[in-house]
Amino acid sequence: MSKGFFYMMTGDIWNKLYTEARKVQNGRVISPFIEAGGVAAAILTKAGNIYVGVCIDTASTLGMCAERNAIANMITNGEHQIDKVVAVMPDGQVGFPCGACREYMMQLDKDSGEIEILVDMESKKTVRLKELIPDWWGKSRFDLC
Repeated sequence: MSKGFFYMMTGDIWNKLYTEARKVQNGRVISPFIEAGGVAAAILTKAGNIYVGVCIDTASTLGMCAERNAIANMITNGEHQIDKVVAVMPDGQVGFPCGACREYMMQLDKDSGEIEILVDMESKKTVRLKELIPDWWGKSRFDLC
């Protein structure tokens, strides 16, 4: 049984995801051109695994958001279906994924609209990705597969 699955069963998954994101969140300067770790993210896959990532900000805008970094980690490890997402801002609060991350997640799987995103840690309020990107332009392409 995966650790993520255990935490889902015990009802403590949002705390676990938040904690895993905070473990890698370490704002730092990499070079005069790159800063990393101001924002961290953790995702829980449909298979019950947890992947994390941090934002990488560059002077030439070639960086990546924490959510996309976590997704890249997930894809590198052979998965592509997300169940839950937590993004932790520099002040420790959770936040919404940016538009680019929303689009990236929608393109992963025909059921990506069901991805649950934590938007308030204290109340554990969540939204589904489809609420943040309604009437998504690419939905019909999944019907062709």
